[in-house]
Amino acid sequence: MGFIVLIPARLASTRLPNKPLADIAGRPMVVHVAQRARLSAATRVVVAADDPSIVEACRAHGVEVLLTAADHPSGTDRLAEASRLLRLPDDDVVVNVQGDEPLIEPALIDAVAALLTSRRDAVMGTAAHPITEVAEFINPNVVKVVTDASGLALTFSRAPLPWWRDGFAQGINELPDPAPLRHVGIYSYRCDFLRTFPALAQAPIERIEALEQMRALWHGHRIAVHVSPGAPAPGVDTPEDLERVRRLLAGPAA
Repeated sequence: MGFIVLIPARLASTRLPNKPLADIAGRPMVVHVAQRARLSAATRVVVAADDPSIVEACRAHGVEVLLTAADHPSGTDRLAEASRLLRLPDDDVVVNVQGDEPLIEPALIDAVAALLTSRRDAVMGTAAHPITEVAEFINPNVVKVVTDASGLALTFSRAPLPWWRDGFAQGINELPDPAPLRHVGIYSYRCDFLRTFPALAQAPIERIEALEQMRALWHGHRIAVHVSPGAPAPGVDTPEDLERVRRLLAGPAA
């Protein structure tokens, strides 16, 4: 079964204004993301933009793009609108690739899509990788995920999970074994669920943790998790991240 990549792109950003249009090696960042996604097995790659300037930039580089409403509260809401505008069938698989991931691995996109093409017990898929540093484990900006025996998510949290009762009695000085998992913010959806998700009532735990995916679990839906052996390439959240990615894509002469 094929799948479609949708890339939400929002012009406003608190830490990095006009982020989708940031120049990286002569092309806007969102164009880099779309071109990386085209290297996956996706049958179609579409940017869902909130501003005509993003639409113009994408079209100038031959990237398919849609203009969506500017007032969506989240990227998921934006993609739900895009799926309606594209008239995607209910059983299509959509992969949400964030518009600030210009180094994303096409193989990771394929793996997250495959979660839903290979199993019917999940309506969403996502990714994770083992945590190797204590500092990362205790960082609330690093989201942790715990899975069951079949690879379905049990819960997500900003807290250190799982909690090693005996090992952490004197403080968190080492990691539990097996290694805890860091959640990676890429998602696949069955298209009918993508359109249903924004209408679901917000979960109390979602509000507390500020983790949108907890809404799906709270309502009884299942999320399959692909575990990669290592961390993916870094995304772009800050000006410092942008400069790092510019250096990486500029090549050895930079």
